[in-house]
Amino acid sequence: MLENPKRYTITAALPYTNGPIHIGHLAGVYVPSDIYARYLRLQGREVLFVCGSDEHGVAISMKAKKEGITPQEVIDKYDGIIRKSFIDFGISFDNYSRTSSKIHHDTASEFFKKLYDNGDFIEEVTEQLYDAKADQFLADRFVIGTCPKCNNEEAYGDQCEKCGSTLNATDLINPKSTITGETPILKSTKHWFLPLDRYQDFLKDWILVGHEKDWKNNVLGQVKSWLDDGLKPRAVTRDLDWGIDVPVAGAEGKKLYVWFDAPIGYISATKEWAAREGKAWEPYWKDAETKLVHFIGKDNIVFHCIIFPAMLKAEGSYILPDNVPANEFLNLEGNKLSTSKNWAVWLHEYLLDFPDKQDSLRYALTANAPENKDNDFTWKDFQARNNNELAAIFGNFINRVVVLTNKYYNGIVPQPNEFNAIDEQTLAELKAYPAVISSSVERYRFREAQGELMNVARLGNKYLADEEPWKMVKTDPDRVQTQMYVALQIAAALRVLCEPFLPFTACKLSGILNIIPTKESHLGWNDISERSDLLPAGHQIGEAEILFSQIEDAEIQKQLDKLEATKKANVDEIASSLAMIEPQKETATFDDFSKLDLRVGTILEAEKMAKANKLLVLKVDTGIDVRTIVSGIAEHFSPEEVIGKRVTVLVNLAPRALRGVESQGMILMSNNTEGKLVFVNPDAEGVANGALIS
Repeated sequence: MLENPKRYTITAALPYTNGPIHIGHLAGVYVPSDIYARYLRLQGREVLFVCGSDEHGVAISMKAKKEGITPQEVIDKYDGIIRKSFIDFGISFDNYSRTSSKIHHDTASEFFKKLYDNGDFIEEVTEQLYDAKADQFLADRFVIGTCPKCNNEEAYGDQCEKCGSTLNATDLINPKSTITGETPILKSTKHWFLPLDRYQDFLKDWILVGHEKDWKNNVLGQVKSWLDDGLKPRAVTRDLDWGIDVPVAGAEGKKLYVWFDAPIGYISATKEWAAREGKAWEPYWKDAETKLVHFIGKDNIVFHCIIFPAMLKAEGSYILPDNVPANEFLNLEGNKLSTSKNWAVWLHEYLLDFPDKQDSLRYALTANAPENKDNDFTWKDFQARNNNELAAIFGNFINRVVVLTNKYYNGIVPQPNEFNAIDEQTLAELKAYPAVISSSVERYRFREAQGELMNVARLGNKYLADEEPWKMVKTDPDRVQTQMYVALQIAAALRVLCEPFLPFTACKLSGILNIIPTKESHLGWNDISERSDLLPAGHQIGEAEILFSQIEDAEIQKQLDKLEATKKANVDEIASSLAMIEPQKETATFDDFSKLDLRVGTILEAEKMAKANKLLVLKVDTGIDVRTIVSGIAEHFSPEEVIGKRVTVLVNLAPRALRGVESQGMILMSNNTEGKLVFVNPDAEGVANGALIS
């Protein structure tokens, strides 16, 4: 761990621009990274906090296909939504960039080219999954199948979201194309690979030994699992039509793989910021006195702790991350967040439903932060956090202090008299809190740090409750001057200490306490411990206002009803799919079934039957012969599509003449949920034509 760095480079995971931001993203990445950046700025540190839209993922292409628009239209739409949401929510990026920008394309291309020129890649022809019907190679997210490690049947070609394993598409059992639903075939293609195995010893020594004491256990555990399995070369290019061109000869039609170009987005975002601000970008990425910290979710650990560091190490001139404090996942009302099922609280919708309550959500997400294990967000807990903690503890203390100061002294901070032991103890406790909160923040324990912030408000409430200035004002007004002075120092300290966690509240408090930040009067983090008069006697404060209004039951019920409607819509969608399934036919005996002779076959030839829109005439190798079968599938398949298809054939069906052609069997077909015909075909390798199906 780098002690007393000269500057900080803080990165937050680049969000995919295939949908808006939801509370899982906020709790996992953007709220903790913003707390950290704001805290360091209050410390007077030099901070660069960067992020940007990840616009080259396969998820973008999938979204474009689903919505019937271009990838550019997708990224422009969601970049606008995401960017505005972050601004409205107060995430304090120094620069929020886009990976579709020219500076990023240039930076990623230059990075690849340097590694290529240095001979750091392996060029190899391999077999990749190919959708013959769609006539394209399948990028990882266009493949779904069974995870070889946990048997999850909905694993993607790059990752199983159930067990967290990172995969290659060719690892999947029974893979299917998400484009056509077809079983992909293997087809040869040339790609460039980063030989991660060369960096196995380096990564083990750097992370598992060098950062054993200061990195989170969930990060160390996942890294160790990868290293124990043994690292293997990983492709850095893909056969895609969307992304950054591979900048070498012989790579026409190929793009940089998104996991290679996306983390370089941090560097290009820094370059963009530096050009705008008239500064040099290199110190933030190449100076050993810079502390680099990546904030990510657990699904990105392998990319930020193994792959990107290997890339940086191979390039040779970059620093490595000092820490990667990855969070686990946040669930919603007991269920996993799901974009596809709309099971989420979308940030842009929250900001409309709860105007001026950004800090209420920030507070609830930090209080339930999934720092070491998955955690759960519920609307009832959100309401309780706002009403019973923010309003009843923090807001109540500030309101009492400001109301009493205006009532007794016309809003002017009174001159204190002699401090007694309680006053001195209270002020001493107050001066200790910055170090306590700092200790938690610098260990990336933001939930713990926020709890200590609330203890400052509790300190103020206890002081007022014990001292009861509203009772003493008539009998000992001199003593009340001291009491109110002490209470006002706590209020001023809260204004500073809450800023990383509750920035909108800090801004309101600046107005209430009439603290106008200037170079001369700005209160910093360390002033709480070092200055004796945060609000000096004679300072004029403003009027009281409600910091945290109550959230009513009706507002929460509205959100619960919205989720219930989502749940019902998902159930109805499933029911609709089930309704398409034909009911069971009459019971058949085993003797009835044994009469059927079902064989594996291959379609050799296919042509449309003249003057028949629905019929194809097929030549099928059944293993026992080659026969003609007439099949009513012409409205679903062209002749070219079915040639070479493995099929299941009922071979002992009585021949039947159709438009003068004798059909000698039947091809087994089914319907998918969209009503489209699909072949009932054997998937397993090594099954010969003619094999009996029983």
